Amino acid sequence: MSLRVAVAAPFSQHGTDCLEEGEFVVALSLDRDWFSPDQAKRLIDVATQEGLLEREGDDLVATFDHSEMTVPEEFVPDEEILRERSAFERVLDALVAEGMEKHEAVGAINGLQEELGLTIEAAAVVYARREGIDVSDLAPIANDALETE
Repeated sequence: MSLRVAVAAPFSQHGTDCLEEGEFVVALSLDRDWFSPDQAKRLIDVATQEGLLEREGDDLVATFDHSEMTVPEEFVPDEEILRERSAFERVLDALVAEGMEKHEAVGAINGLQEELGLTIEAAAVVYARREGIDVSDLAPIANDALETE
């Protein structure tokens, strides 16, 4: 959630869905003093991988409704959001966001992994789909993990 809030902040600040990359970096590094410019650029990479941002030339476009996000006054993102998350972590976040208890989801995914002989990423995608949660954007990543096993 904090990744989404951090990404939304520059767009909300400027009241737009599209920002030049430099404006985005300045908003996070100078205006808010959350990250160094290099860290802000890293955030762009992570957010793009997560599907929260798209690049259009030198511009960044928010792929979600940032106007629905509230940036609490005291909010300061943890540097942990700059770390790329595995497909498993991303599916797990989607399951938790839908109201599932994290420990229950992990247990069910582990059981499915053992039962079907899949990688943890593939088992997570299969489990999420069985639960009716759309994680189709992560299916290719899970498929890649199958091919490297």
